[in-house]
Amino acid sequence: MKREKVSFTTENGRTEEFFVEEETRIGGVNYLLVTDSDGEEANACILKDLSEDGDEEANFVPVEDDTEFHAVAGVFQQMLEDTVLVQDTKEPGKA
Repeated sequence: MKREKVSFTTENGRTEEFFVEEETRIGGVNYLLVTDSDGEEANACILKDLSEDGDEEANFVPVEDDTEFHAVAGVFQQMLEDTVLVQDTKEPGKA
């Protein structure tokens, strides 16, 4: 299956690429489940769109709130069935 590859610019101006595994909209908010590589050992991250209607570009940030993360992760797990999502406290691309 060919997945969409998207690029994000971090706060420090660095460009990072991710594979979009799934997307959903909950309570009027768009979420993306992205991975950092195309392999089975890829690291996943849930991103939340903070942009306003009419903005030219989306403003995606990692979901940091535990309650929100677990709720959205549960939705993605149901969508993907065999995937287990674990919250990581690091931002994507930071070691």
